[in-house]
Amino acid sequence: MGIERDRMISGEPYLALCDELDQDRHHAWRAMVRYNATGPDDDAERFEILKGLCASIGEGTVLLPRLQIEYGYNTRIGENSFMNYDGIILDCGPVTIGNRVQMGPRVQLLTALHPVEDHEARHAGWETTAPIVIEDGVWFGGGVIVCPGVTIGRNSVVGAGSVVVRDIPDHVLAVGNPARIVREL
Repeated sequence: MGIERDRMISGEPYLALCDELDQDRHHAWRAMVRYNATGPDDDAERFEILKGLCASIGEGTVLLPRLQIEYGYNTRIGENSFMNYDGIILDCGPVTIGNRVQMGPRVQLLTALHPVEDHEARHAGWETTAPIVIEDGVWFGGGVIVCPGVTIGRNSVVGAGSVVVRDIPDHVLAVGNPARIVREL
């Protein structure tokens, strides 16, 4: 492990634009090019590519192309989960997806945080991260965006187009921008 990678994974400030992390991103990018070039009958090949890229992936999990994963080594996905077309996982921080999670098209899981008030640090490429945790049985409609540091509780549903900026407890329906709980399930 390199210094910036260690800092990134632990949530400390790190320089995102450095040779070390560029190499890691390019490794994942090459894997995603292979993944996204597979045909409709190449499920086993896609699964093998994900096994080689992600920290862990459970049996029966399917992520449809076009998929983009930034690093891979920070992503853990449980069993029998599904992500529809055009998913994005920016995993500079840890992303944990439980079992039986269902995600609609164009879902985005984003762990990077950029300095808001320190313009010089932002311009220099400094970032931090915060993990995302999606617990078992969660269901996302299309276009959901999950922001850094968010945990989505078991069996909760997040409506299409919602932007999740804070934790969602177990067994609720949340919708909107920002996502708000509208009822218990």
